[in-house]
Amino acid sequence: MGLIRNGLLSVMQKLKGSTELELRIVLLGLDNAGKTTLLKCLASEDVSTITPTQGFNIKSVASHGMKLNVWDIGGQRKIRPFWKKYLENTDLLVYVIDSTDKKRFEETGLELSELVDEENLAGVPILIFANKQDLGTASPASEIAEGLNLHTYRDRVWQIQACSAVTGEGVQDGMNWICNNIVNRKK
Repeated sequence: MGLIRNGLLSVMQKLKGSTELELRIVLLGLDNAGKTTLLKCLASEDVSTITPTQGFNIKSVASHGMKLNVWDIGGQRKIRPFWKKYLENTDLLVYVIDSTDKKRFEETGLELSELVDEENLAGVPILIFANKQDLGTASPASEIAEGLNLHTYRDRVWQIQACSAVTGEGVQDGMNWICNNIVNRKK
């Protein structure tokens, strides 16, 4: 029955000419980077009470006429080895960095570098949110980009976006980048 309903829905959407583009997005980063806060911000939900993600959250968010299926996966050290199990059929990697946690820049850079080398992410675009820019101790996105050697990623498009998941500042700019760069490649 579900197959028939989905088939009928797809025929009806084609007749109406308004098929919604669906993207599978994997949201990663070290623990306490602000991944879940960012996801709640995207979903226009309350960001005042966030608890550490044990495992993963999945949320579908509508944005720019797209359906974004976002997999928010915990960033604790013991969970990171399982990240690669969620990468198949990923359209976009969103990587979140705590811009105030300078002591962990090297660690987050190593994790991102390992992800870029994953076969399931070959050529997959990356949006890096340099989060917590609302805090006075935040490093600028340009400094983080340089420290992560993002300029060496030549096999994919990437963007680093300064943001604050708490205030929402910069988040829309990241969504616009997704719309302008990813959607056009999928059509």
